[in-house]
Amino acid sequence: MNHAIQFNKAHLAGNELRYIAQAIERGHLSSGGPFTDACQRLLEERLGFRRPLLVSSGTAALEIAALLCELGPGDEVIMPSFTFVSTASAVARLGAVPVFVDIRPDTLNLDERLIEAAISERTKALIPVHYAGVACEMDEISAIARAHQLLVIEDAAHALSARYKGRALGSLGDLACFSFHETKNYTCGEGGALVVNDARFEARAETIRDKGTNRRAFFRGEVDKYSWVDVGSSYGLSDLLSAFLLGQLEHMQALAERRLAIFQGYVQRFARLEAAEMLRLPHVPAHCETNAHNFYVLLRSAGEREGLRQHLAEASISAVFHYAPLHASPMGRATGRAHGALSVTDSVAERLLRLPFHCELSDDDLDRVTSELERYLIGRAVQPVGKRSLVA
Repeated sequence: MNHAIQFNKAHLAGNELRYIAQAIERGHLSSGGPFTDACQRLLEERLGFRRPLLVSSGTAALEIAALLCELGPGDEVIMPSFTFVSTASAVARLGAVPVFVDIRPDTLNLDERLIEAAISERTKALIPVHYAGVACEMDEISAIARAHQLLVIEDAAHALSARYKGRALGSLGDLACFSFHETKNYTCGEGGALVVNDARFEARAETIRDKGTNRRAFFRGEVDKYSWVDVGSSYGLSDLLSAFLLGQLEHMQALAERRLAIFQGYVQRFARLEAAEMLRLPHVPAHCETNAHNFYVLLRSAGEREGLRQHLAEASISAVFHYAPLHASPMGRATGRAHGALSVTDSVAERLLRLPFHCELSDDDLDRVTSELERYLIGRAVQPVGKRSLVA
């Protein structure tokens, strides 16, 4: 009997357990400890981030970013609808309005060609989401932001170690948000980072992260006592989790290479199915370097996607959907608005299926997944319906 192929599995890369033991021995388990500092230095040195701050989740990073942008009732923030709820909830919780714009049919990222038409006198910020570790068109997005004096928050939850024209994602916006959730390339179970690329936000970001106090400034000897000086919350990451994360980040390159090898393994195995127009594979533009966050296929219909998912489940292979469009959700309708028809978003959300993807997949596992896809799609003997239907 074949073993089950999991959709996701966390991978121990090196010193995670040893560092956790060291954190316990040192006795500093709360936020702001030596392992937190070590992770932040590593991100600065390897990726060129100006000021990364570890936080408790990617959601926390987005919430701090929204506070730094001073969003309030009636303000508008442009973003894709095809994203995780945290992108919009960080905005809506301050009374601001998420304005949902459609995605590109190739990369599934925010369509930069639709942004300017969605800008109003109330627009304060743009949130491009780098889906699956493939960059949005940041040169165009940044130019639009400059022309309209808007802030840019990169939602880079999927994108640590990915690049756009040689530049690390997370270094291109005024602010950037990362996730270290269990499902991400580099993980500590639950965690995140806010990257502050605009110096004017640095001090306040630190204060908001630390419950609205100037405690870190006090520890550095910059004030003689610390007190409550701003809004904030308990957004810091436990040093115990930072210890685990450091063990992952130290092996960032090796983990990235392994994931890219699996990504290419899927691409090569599914080339025949794509050529037969039975599915569409992820698109990575030549000027983008993906970190291979996930691997998805686009099927020809919602029914075909569900049928394939069930077929794989019966073969003990876990494959899952992704985002339900936010513009169609109860809170999306109540707090946000869609700009124009989001036809690509609606179509992609119905047809996208994510396949098992983690560092411990073997070539035999990839062969098995491929075999089951071929058995289902070719076995149905459905005539190809053309590339257009696989795009939007």
